[in-house]
Amino acid sequence: MSKIKYTLEDSFKHKGRRKRLVEYLKEKGISNEKVLDALLEVPRHFFFPKDFWDDAYEDKAFPIGSGQTISQPYTVAFQTQLLSPKPGDIVLEIGTGSGYQAAILSAMGVKVYTVERVEELFRSTTALFKKLKLPVHCFLGDGSQGLPSKGPFNGIVVTAGGNDLAEQLKEQLVIGGRLVVPMGNRSIQKMVLIQKHVENNYERTEHGDFKFVPLLGKYGWKT
Repeated sequence: MSKIKYTLEDSFKHKGRRKRLVEYLKEKGISNEKVLDALLEVPRHFFFPKDFWDDAYEDKAFPIGSGQTISQPYTVAFQTQLLSPKPGDIVLEIGTGSGYQAAILSAMGVKVYTVERVEELFRSTTALFKKLKLPVHCFLGDGSQGLPSKGPFNGIVVTAGGNDLAEQLKEQLVIGGRLVVPMGNRSIQKMVLIQKHVENNYERTEHGDFKFVPLLGKYGWKT
């Protein structure tokens, strides 16, 4: 577990609320101790506007501007648990958003590449990563195409709902790699885990219903 020295205020109140949130997520079925440790370590309120810090430790999504949201903590924990990253893994995140998911992965000792298509979010989140001294590699572009120049990846996590982009991404996995992606229609998606066992041999499983903002781009939903 990476220990990050944060530069913003993380009060005893916030730490206490974060601990209660982690206990709640355990009750909801999050069992991976490394994921829970990262959720306990990373102050979620850093990824909110300061006027809304008191909302950060509720288990709900929250708007972050540009029509995007920060996913609810349970969803972040669930996707990360399915991804099951190990220290030293190289992971691609599609949809940087607020930066919270990338921070969780970074706290787990993962080398994170993340792609955001909305320039305003890309600039604000990149600046936040620098302020927090998080070693996350940010790119502005069409995440639906992945990031083949930096692959292959041990894991890929998609934080927006797609329709049929898995074919474009699973080829960017190493043998043994895992792709976690919500797939379905604009209203609701299934959380899909695709595991690459050998070359051109993939196992696909579904893990419940979720609702994400739509993924846009070449292989996402059209505007």
